[in-house]
Amino acid sequence: MDSLHSTMNQHIKGKHLSFEERVIIQTRLKDGCSIRAIARELGCSPSTISYEVRRGTVSLYHGKQKRYKADQGQSVYQINQRHCGRKSDFLRKTQFMRYVHKHFFKDGWSLDVCSNRATAVGAFSSR
Repeated sequence: MDSLHSTMNQHIKGKHLSFEERVIIQTRLKDGCSIRAIARELGCSPSTISYEVRRGTVSLYHGKQKRYKADQGQSVYQINQRHCGRKSDFLRKTQFMRYVHKHFFKDGWSLDVCSNRATAVGAFSSR
Protein backbone atom coordinates (compact mmCIF):
# COMPACT_ATOMS: atom_id res chain seq x y z
CA MET A 1 0.00 0.00 0.00
CA ASP A 2 1.30 3.41 -0.92
CA SER A 3 2.03 5.68 2.05
CA LEU A 4 0.21 8.58 0.39
CA HIS A 5 -3.06 6.64 0.37
CA SER A 6 -2.78 5.09 3.82
CA THR A 7 -5.91 5.23 5.95
CA MET A 8 -3.98 4.84 9.20
CA ASN A 9 -3.57 7.91 11.39
CA GLN A 10 -0.05 9.29 11.22
CA HIS A 11 1.01 10.17 14.75
CA ILE A 12 3.50 13.01 14.88
CA LYS A 13 6.43 12.34 17.20
CA GLY A 14 6.33 14.50 20.31
CA LYS A 15 2.60 15.16 19.99
CA HIS A 16 0.55 14.58 23.11
CA LEU A 17 -2.54 12.41 23.18
CA SER A 18 -5.82 14.26 22.86
CA PHE A 19 -8.94 13.58 24.91
CA GLU A 20 -10.56 11.95 21.85
CA GLU A 21 -7.61 9.53 21.58
CA ARG A 22 -7.99 8.76 25.28
CA VAL A 23 -11.67 7.95 24.71
CA ILE A 24 -10.65 5.61 21.86
CA ILE A 25 -8.22 3.88 24.24
CA GLN A 26 -10.98 3.51 26.83
CA THR A 27 -13.47 2.00 24.38
CA ARG A 28 -10.93 -0.33 22.78
CA LEU A 29 -9.77 -1.62 26.17
CA LYS A 30 -13.40 -2.20 27.13
CA ASP A 31 -13.82 -4.20 23.90
CA GLY A 32 -10.78 -6.32 24.80
CA CYS A 33 -8.29 -5.03 22.22
CA SER A 34 -4.58 -5.37 22.93
CA ILE A 35 -2.30 -2.42 23.58
CA ARG A 36 -0.43 -3.11 20.33
CA ALA A 37 -3.66 -3.01 18.32
CA ILE A 38 -4.67 0.28 19.93
CA ALA A 39 -1.22 1.74 19.27
CA ARG A 40 -1.38 0.64 15.64
CA GLU A 41 -4.82 2.26 15.28
CA LEU A 42 -3.67 5.57 16.80
CA GLY A 43 -0.32 5.50 15.01
CA CYS A 44 1.87 5.73 18.11
CA SER A 45 4.13 3.51 20.18
CA PRO A 46 2.72 0.74 22.38
CA SER A 47 4.71 2.17 25.29
CA THR A 48 2.77 5.44 24.91
CA ILE A 49 -0.48 3.53 25.29
CA SER A 50 0.77 1.50 28.27
CA TYR A 51 1.98 4.66 30.04
CA GLU A 52 -1.40 6.27 29.39
CA VAL A 53 -3.25 3.23 30.69
CA ARG A 54 -1.13 3.27 33.83
CA ARG A 55 -1.75 7.00 34.28
CA GLY A 56 -5.52 6.81 33.85
CA THR A 57 -6.36 3.58 35.67
CA VAL A 58 -8.73 3.95 38.63
CA SER A 59 -9.86 1.48 41.26
CA LEU A 60 -13.52 0.50 41.34
CA TYR A 61 -15.60 -1.47 43.83
CA HIS A 62 -13.38 -0.80 46.87
CA GLY A 63 -10.17 -1.51 44.94
CA LYS A 64 -11.22 -4.95 43.68
CA GLN A 65 -11.50 -3.90 40.04
CA LYS A 66 -9.27 -1.58 37.97
CA ARG A 67 -10.37 0.19 34.80
CA TYR A 68 -8.96 2.84 32.52
CA LYS A 69 -10.97 6.07 32.42
CA ALA A 70 -10.28 8.71 29.77
CA ASP A 71 -11.29 11.64 31.96
CA GLN A 72 -8.95 10.47 34.74
CA GLY A 73 -6.09 10.19 32.23
CA GLN A 74 -6.85 13.67 30.90
CA SER A 75 -6.95 15.24 34.38
CA VAL A 76 -3.65 13.59 35.40
CA TYR A 77 -2.12 14.79 32.12
CA GLN A 78 -3.26 18.37 32.79
CA ILE A 79 -1.87 18.28 36.35
CA ASN A 80 1.48 16.96 35.11
CA GLN A 81 1.57 19.53 32.30
CA ARG A 82 1.28 22.40 34.80
CA HIS A 83 4.45 21.23 36.54
CA CYS A 84 6.57 20.78 33.41
CA GLY A 85 8.75 23.38 31.77
CA ARG A 86 11.52 25.66 32.84
CA LYS A 87 11.35 26.96 36.39
CA SER A 88 11.84 30.67 36.92
CA ASP A 89 14.75 31.64 39.17
CA PHE A 90 13.89 35.32 39.00
CA LEU A 91 11.50 35.31 41.97
CA ARG A 92 13.99 33.44 44.18
CA LYS A 93 16.87 35.77 43.28
CA THR A 94 15.08 39.10 43.50
CA GLN A 95 16.52 39.99 46.93
CA PHE A 96 20.06 39.27 45.76
CA MET A 97 19.52 41.41 42.68
CA ARG A 98 18.31 44.29 44.86
CA TYR A 99 21.35 43.85 47.11
CA VAL A 100 23.74 44.00 44.14
CA HIS A 101 21.87 46.93 42.59
CA LYS A 102 22.06 48.92 45.82
CA HIS A 103 25.77 48.37 46.47
CA PHE A 104 26.84 48.58 42.82
CA PHE A 105 25.11 51.87 42.00
CA LYS A 106 24.90 53.63 45.37
CA ASP A 107 28.07 52.44 47.12
CA GLY A 108 30.25 52.02 44.02
CA TRP A 109 31.20 48.38 44.66
CA SER A 110 32.27 46.13 41.80
CA LEU A 111 30.17 43.11 40.92
CA ASP A 112 32.86 40.79 42.31
CA VAL A 113 32.86 42.60 45.66
CA CYS A 114 29.05 42.44 45.81
CA SER A 115 29.04 38.71 45.14
CA ASN A 116 31.91 37.87 47.48
CA ARG A 117 30.55 40.01 50.30
CA ALA A 118 27.11 38.41 50.00
CA THR A 119 28.54 34.88 50.26
CA ALA A 120 31.01 35.82 53.02
CA VAL A 121 28.24 37.29 55.16
CA GLY A 122 26.02 34.30 54.37
CA ALA A 123 23.05 36.44 53.45
CA PHE A 124 22.45 34.53 50.22
CA SER A 125 23.16 30.99 49.11
CA SER A 126 25.27 30.32 46.04
CA ARG A 127 22.44 28.48 44.26
